[in-house]
Amino acid sequence: MESLNKITVDRLSRLFDENRKIIDGDGNPTIAAAREKAMGSFRATGFPSPKEEVWRNTDLTETFARDYVYHLNRQDPGDIRSVFRCNIPNFDTAVLGQLNGWTVSRDVPLMVLGNGMIMGSLSEAIRQFPQLVEPHLGKYSAAAKTGFTELNMAFAMDGIFIYVPDNVSGNKAVQMVNVIRHPDNLFLQTRNLIVLGKNSRLTLVHCDDSYNHQASFSNNVTEVFLNEGAEMDHYKLQSLNNSSTLIGSTFFRLEGSASLESHFVSLTGGLLRNDIHVTLAGPHANADIYGLYLMDRKQHIDNHVFVDHAAPHCTSNERFRGILDEHATGVFNGHVLVRPHSVGTSAYQGNKNILLTDTARIHSQPFLEIYNDDVKCSHGSSTGQLDAEAMFYLRQRGIGEENARMLLMYAFADDIVNKIRIGPLRHRFEDMIKRRLQGELQICEQCVLHCSNPEKQVDFYIDPTKI
Repeated sequence: MESLNKITVDRLSRLFDENRKIIDGDGNPTIAAAREKAMGSFRATGFPSPKEEVWRNTDLTETFARDYVYHLNRQDPGDIRSVFRCNIPNFDTAVLGQLNGWTVSRDVPLMVLGNGMIMGSLSEAIRQFPQLVEPHLGKYSAAAKTGFTELNMAFAMDGIFIYVPDNVSGNKAVQMVNVIRHPDNLFLQTRNLIVLGKNSRLTLVHCDDSYNHQASFSNNVTEVFLNEGAEMDHYKLQSLNNSSTLIGSTFFRLEGSASLESHFVSLTGGLLRNDIHVTLAGPHANADIYGLYLMDRKQHIDNHVFVDHAAPHCTSNERFRGILDEHATGVFNGHVLVRPHSVGTSAYQGNKNILLTDTARIHSQPFLEIYNDDVKCSHGSSTGQLDAEAMFYLRQRGIGEENARMLLMYAFADDIVNKIRIGPLRHRFEDMIKRRLQGELQICEQCVLHCSNPEKQVDFYIDPTKI
């Protein structure tokens, strides 16, 4: 365990040098060389500055000023069944748990299933299956090479690894639950790698959650590779306390005819930053990226989405919606790049926001960068308040002001919620949205999908899910 009184490049550099043998515990020389290279890059570039355009509206000063603890050794998780229990009716998943930055399991750290799927600890996968890890680890995040991705490559000691062989479909959804529960302010670096073979299929639910009010700084990197014809249904759910910072970088690479549908849903958190990179590397690949964020108090959400049309005849659809209350602030930065040879491209990008107070703020910047004429691309952005005419219409029909506001906000969010394909997950999430819009959703008792007592029903005077 090392204490970081203040996070600086020099302090992290010394920490890396002093604990090199522990950090390189997997013993893989290729990974060790990649760590050294990443640390050298981090020393040169450091953390991002507010002077950089992509960080201009997100201030990390308060995050860096806190005192954090970095644990170099795995801790005893105790009864993991109580930590990762998820009581969603009829929602059967294979749960992969991470507690305070380390993968935990009841049986073995890495499972090899009968259909050839491999799931479990990334550090164990590096030892047992280096031929599956080395071709992908660090390859897709290298395209961005930010200070945070390089820091993660240098320091990440564990995470989740999922491998789906060619022509294999997972029998059930896989749920990655990343939980923070510790009396110290933790400095966390976790890394995940998901590899899908040709014509394979996976449904993945990725949850970030905290159980207490301790401040934490999580820097997570997830790399996802979809080989030719692979399909992935992906859900990223975030519910952290108001003292936590989460920098999440997710990199998707799609080969020919691969298909991705991804949902990024942020309910609570002090400072949340989602860097989403999608590379359509093969012809006829498709990516649908949806996002929903509900922020209040002094919470801050920052969504940056970069879609690279690097092959011809690919399609992408990007829709993000947000509701900001009180002094909450938000950022949406969407960037679609269409390369010169990427003919037949179809891309859409949209961001809509509702500000419930005069003190809430959103900075929205959709952006298209196109280098050929054979495309069909469009983008749009809108920010406003609740529709006064719709409010008047509802009030004239005997609906109280508070319920009218709730109905309009829920209808606004439901455009994204309805995209969720998993019925039990969608129904639970509808309940979570209702709680959040009423200000009831606080730190979850169990996992992020089990916020508040599952036996307690949330009742509206008018239930928006029934309309």
